Amino acid sequence: MKNQLQQRLESLDVLRGFDLFCLVALGKIVHKLADATQAPVFDSILPCFNHVHWEGFSSWDLVMPLFMFMSGITIPFALSRYKTEKNKQSVYKRIIKRVVLLWIFGMMCQGNLLSLDPNHLYLYSNTLQAIAMGYLISALFFLHTSIRTQIISAIILLLTYWIAMEFITIGNYGGGNYTPDGNLAEWIDREVLGRFRDGASLMNGETIFSEGYRYTWILSSLTFGVTAMTGTFAGYILKHKEIMPKRKMMLLTTIGLGMVVLGWTWGIQHPVIKKIWTGSMTLVSSGYCFLLMALFYYVIDYKGYRKYTGWLKVYGMNSIVAYMLTQCINFSSISQSVFRGLEQYIGNYYPLLITLSNIAIIYAILYWMYKKQIFLRV
Repeated sequence: MKNQLQQRLESLDVLRGFDLFCLVALGKIVHKLADATQAPVFDSILPCFNHVHWEGFSSWDLVMPLFMFMSGITIPFALSRYKTEKNKQSVYKRIIKRVVLLWIFGMMCQGNLLSLDPNHLYLYSNTLQAIAMGYLISALFFLHTSIRTQIISAIILLLTYWIAMEFITIGNYGGGNYTPDGNLAEWIDREVLGRFRDGASLMNGETIFSEGYRYTWILSSLTFGVTAMTGTFAGYILKHKEIMPKRKMMLLTTIGLGMVVLGWTWGIQHPVIKKIWTGSMTLVSSGYCFLLMALFYYVIDYKGYRKYTGWLKVYGMNSIVAYMLTQCINFSSISQSVFRGLEQYIGNYYPLLITLSNIAIIYAILYWMYKKQIFLRV
């Protein structure tokens, strides 16, 4: 059965497909091509395809927030009919099912379930789990409050995160410290998740935390929620039948620009840091997401330029499958079996060939599912 949301808002599926294409294919191709050619031009290109080490923001840092933002856009389309129902048991089951499945899928992608090793069981450590938390927060606010209350609540969540980071001090952590080893979000994750934090291990009964792992999840759930809620606000605009298409595009653009400016301005005092999902980063990334949504809406739904976008819908309409195939299954054994004999002839380009082959296999699976109208829904 066709996705009903796609019939009404094709630009969303294309944008989701673009996001997944970058993650599944484009980033990998650029890195392998840079390794193969060693061309100086990649010195200026590669930073766009790498995460910023700590403070700041790159185009690659937008991949995860955009995924989360788009999950929020779907909420007004999918859940509006439940707002007026007194008994919301059915929609609660739907939301809980989605959250649980995303959580389990996240653990699978991280390797925590696939390894079948209790020593590598980590509870909250993946993009899909962050999306699940953001979706849960945004969906509950959507079902039970007005849009005005939701906007106020989003502001309160941002300020709560900021106040906690700025004014709570525990030992050497917090009190406005935004360093990788001294911020409050880091302390909370260590205390709450303990040995179940990604990269943590037990040695002689003591929990040892990975020195290179600085992503935080518990306190950052507040801002995950805001990211999804900003997507919901965009969904309100896109779904509203009385707003003309051109007006929708202008609203998305104006809001996006305003959030970007506000986020970078706030970042002077409250740094833009994706790994701990600061409030300023939430505004900056959501602003860019608004601008991308405005662009894709203008081109696809307003102008009707859809001739060359079908291949992106193949990714977009099975985005979870695309993500999990990339994270959980290594297709290199198939690719190497087919192309092994070429390694001696193409040298440094052999890893690029294997990467292209892996991408082609994943796309073939997604294309077959698309043609058969098989879409994984969670």
